[in-house]
Amino acid sequence: MSILHVTDDNFDADILKSDKPVFVDFWASWCGPCRMLAPKLEKAAETFEGRAVIAKYDVDASSERAAEFGVRGIPTIIAFKNGQVVDQRTGACDQATLDAFIEKNL
Repeated sequence: MSILHVTDDNFDADILKSDKPVFVDFWASWCGPCRMLAPKLEKAAETFEGRAVIAKYDVDASSERAAEFGVRGIPTIIAFKNGQVVDQRTGACDQATLDAFIEKNL
């Protein structure tokens, strides 16, 4: 499964109404730590396929939801379950830390 790209337009349908837990990476193309995290998110999308949705939200292309959820620094990953925020983490991390964050929020 590939990473889902979301904007303000499809956020409700793809994130808040998802029947699976969703992990949204708030990122920007100019952000170094965001670029470091990207391949780890790709791997996580494969690892957790069928159990979770991994999504990316470009804060430069859309900003409404980033403001709504209080994203102050990027990359920030917010975990959603049944349309509600259940957890979040900010900053780049290694694969094991990312996978553990996803696992505990499934």
